[in-house]
Amino acid sequence: MSDKDRANPEKIRCDACPVLCYIADGRSGACDRYANHSGELVRLDPLTVIQGGAPAVAFMDSAGGEPDWDGDLIKGYRPFVTAVGAGTTYPDYKPAPFIVSQEIDDVDMVTVVTEGIFSYCGVKVKIDTDRHIGHERAVVRVDGEAIGHVMTGEYGSKMLSLGGVDHLTGGSKKEGRVTCDALLRLCNREAVEMTIDDGVTIVVQAGHAPIINGEHEHLMRVGCGSAAIGMFAKQWLPLVDEVIVVDDHITGVLSEHEAGRGLDMRPSGIRVTGRKSTAGRYFNVANPGTGWGGTDVVDPLTIIKSIDPKLAWSGLRLLMISTTGEQWEFYELDDELIPQPADISKPLLATARRIAENCEPSLCSVLFMGGAGGSLRAGVTENPVRLTRSVKDALTYVSCGGAKAYVWPGGGITVMVDVMEMPTNSFGYVPTPALVAPIEFTLRRSDYAALGGHTDHIKPVNSVLTPDIRKLSPNSNQPDPNDRQNYSWTKSEKGKH
Repeated sequence: MSDKDRANPEKIRCDACPVLCYIADGRSGACDRYANHSGELVRLDPLTVIQGGAPAVAFMDSAGGEPDWDGDLIKGYRPFVTAVGAGTTYPDYKPAPFIVSQEIDDVDMVTVVTEGIFSYCGVKVKIDTDRHIGHERAVVRVDGEAIGHVMTGEYGSKMLSLGGVDHLTGGSKKEGRVTCDALLRLCNREAVEMTIDDGVTIVVQAGHAPIINGEHEHLMRVGCGSAAIGMFAKQWLPLVDEVIVVDDHITGVLSEHEAGRGLDMRPSGIRVTGRKSTAGRYFNVANPGTGWGGTDVVDPLTIIKSIDPKLAWSGLRLLMISTTGEQWEFYELDDELIPQPADISKPLLATARRIAENCEPSLCSVLFMGGAGGSLRAGVTENPVRLTRSVKDALTYVSCGGAKAYVWPGGGITVMVDVMEMPTNSFGYVPTPALVAPIEFTLRRSDYAALGGHTDHIKPVNSVLTPDIRKLSPNSNQPDPNDRQNYSWTKSEKGKH
């Protein structure tokens, strides 16, 4: 930008992030969050306040007064000023944008409200599905750029670790931009399509079922094959002679399993492929895939290794079923001890439906994770380490957009929060690139003074409750149609820097 442009009085400099945009009148900055309104720098998104309301179940004290304290530092029945729309104070030695006081049960409380610029941040994604999406450590890509990897799977769920400083700032400019955009959309509960190396194409959206290779998932497994045997063995006993629950991890065989033995089931002589772990429990019966139970199995009979003629018998009834109950086949052994498709009885079909009934809906969960850096903490106190110690000592309650944040043990203030618990559009970005996320610190006023807080900047909560704020009821995830101020900004008209 030329010196002439810098001196142009119609342009003002935004210092809300390190980009330092020069913004012309009627234009927004590169982040779409700040704009020049007749020479004044204004925030486009309104400050969000969670409106206080009576708890769903109000436990009053013996005198019928205020609810007894249940450990909730933020007191959900009062207005709570979130950091959504609060703005930032870059460079962060400045006090946080809002330091709000409220008297609660005769205790003077302070909430320090700021939006943090998080270069060290990412999301953890939990995908409830049996299907194989990619091997552990496989690279996850958006628009061809690496944005993360597949993590260790959990029970009934696949896990992704996306973002982080190495992808945001450690790769190419395009990688950083694509990563930041994907994180922003995920955190704001939008759908993002990803590809996994040597795996699937998947659409992830918080609060929605995943779409894997174009197919919507429906159910999360009831348990592994062995667990399903243990849960339903007694219901199967009078209806069938053998059940094989096909699973990528632990395939269960009913008559061999301890559950079948405990019910005095007759051994069927049917053996499955794979590596035997303990009685009736088999590993590696097939390769991972998008078929039965997260395997590549399309025809379940392919996992039968042998049938012992000394133990099996003609007419033996065999049910093969997946861990969600969505796939099943029923067979009877003929005179040659070869499984033949047969009509399933209504009671046995009901047990298959019972498995599906016990499966929870398939869902994508997105958890934002970030570290509150020393500079962000300086906006709370002149001695940032005291804030860290106050959080560790449980004197300071940490929230993100009013949602309870889990603070990881160890050094620093590393928080994790479910984006579904936060107000809509809680997240922004700056093109450094980094995410902008809300964070609040609530503590007693006396404790705030003791840790060297910016007490001269404390304001009563009533001074914050202006007509321009966005008001949300507790646990509301619905967008407010009036949540933007009446400025006619065009998002494509961004300031240059």
